[in-house]
Amino acid sequence: MPAMPRAVLFDLDGTLVDTAPDLGDALNRMLQQRGRPALATHTIRAQASHGSQGLIRLAFGVADGDPGFQELRREFLDHYAAHLADRSELFPGMATLLGAIDNRGIPWGVITNKPARYTEPLLDRLGLLRRAACVVSGDTCVRPKPDPAPMLHASRVVAVTPEHCLYVGDAERDVQAARAAGMPVVVALYGYLGEVDRPQDWGGDGYIRAPLDLLDYTGLAT
Repeated sequence: MPAMPRAVLFDLDGTLVDTAPDLGDALNRMLQQRGRPALATHTIRAQASHGSQGLIRLAFGVADGDPGFQELRREFLDHYAAHLADRSELFPGMATLLGAIDNRGIPWGVITNKPARYTEPLLDRLGLLRRAACVVSGDTCVRPKPDPAPMLHASRVVAVTPEHCLYVGDAERDVQAARAAGMPVVVALYGYLGEVDRPQDWGGDGYIRAPLDLLDYTGLAT
């Protein structure tokens, strides 16, 4: 069993919080306004970790740099900002996990590529903003994940060296960022994985199928 971490850091979408319902609602609202059928929940979940770019590409087949992309992205984000915490909630077992971490006196925080103007209101609505020892958003540092800068920044904020932190994420860029920062990383297999994702090839230190699995992985359960 790995040594117990001195800090635990989480990705947000697809790891800490199930945000796919609100992201999907914003996307489907746009489709319906255009007389197009809504996308199925499982289709949206597979792209939710890729943010607005992945979701716009999924729904409209355009990518950053294509004509009309920026207009669609602005519309999507406006819809999402107005309803970002309507149906989003902690993944099952996550509240218990965070309680166990708190009871140990171990700081925990969030490192996400989601911009702060969405991250902080969402965490506040869920009662997590003041509990988190750090919140590093996609625009906190000059470069987001997979660059290691957000990981190193979080490490400094919680005053724990990277090798004694543990990062939990559900995307390959999470593993890449943690590896580049020298931070142990666990892959959340319950997260927003698509059919083509091969998390076993990402090089994570461990894998969990539910948030509470982290208790046994870290020794917090003992």
